[in-house]
Amino acid sequence: MDSQFPITGTYIWYYFICKRELWLMMHNIIPDQEDENIDIGRFIHEYYSKRGKEEVDIGSGKIDRIKKVGNEVIVQKIKKTSKFRESSYFQLLFYLDQLEKMGIQAKGELLFSEEKKKESVVLTDENRKQLHEAISEIQKIAKYPVPPPPKKIKYCRSCAYREYCWAGEDE
Repeated sequence: MDSQFPITGTYIWYYFICKRELWLMMHNIIPDQEDENIDIGRFIHEYYSKRGKEEVDIGSGKIDRIKKVGNEVIVQKIKKTSKFRESSYFQLLFYLDQLEKMGIQAKGELLFSEEKKKESVVLTDENRKQLHEAISEIQKIAKYPVPPPPKKIKYCRSCAYREYCWAGEDE
C-alpha cells in the first residue's frame, strides 16, 4: 500500500460513487463546506454522539458503533438512506476486513436511519476479493497526476464537489 495514500473507509465509500470525487478527496481538495448534505452528515454524527454512541477509530476509518451480542462482535454503519447502499456495503466490508487483520472476527449491520432498515453484512471470500480489487484500483487512481475527467452521474446534483466538475454549466 502506498504510504502517501493509505486506504481508508472514506476512500472505499467514494470509490463506489465517483472516481473523480475520490481523487479530489485523496488529494485534500476540500468540498463545499456549506453544502447541505455535509450539514446533514454532521447532524447525524452529532445526534448519535450525544446519545452515547461514540465512533470507534480503527486507524483506517471510524466505525459508527460496535456491540457484542453473546460471543459475536457486531459492527454497525449508520447511513441516512440506502441511496448509497453499494458504497455503504463495501465500506462496512472494509472495516470487517481491517478488524479481521487485527484478529477480531465480526459481522456487520448497515442501518439506514430514515428508512428504519437494517441489513446484515458478512465478509466472504467472494466479497473480500471484490473489496481487494477495489483497493487496488483506488491505489492506481491515487497516483493519477490529475483527476479523472468529470462524468455526469445521478449523484452530481447533490455532490459537494459539483463546482469542481460543472462550474458554469447547467446541471
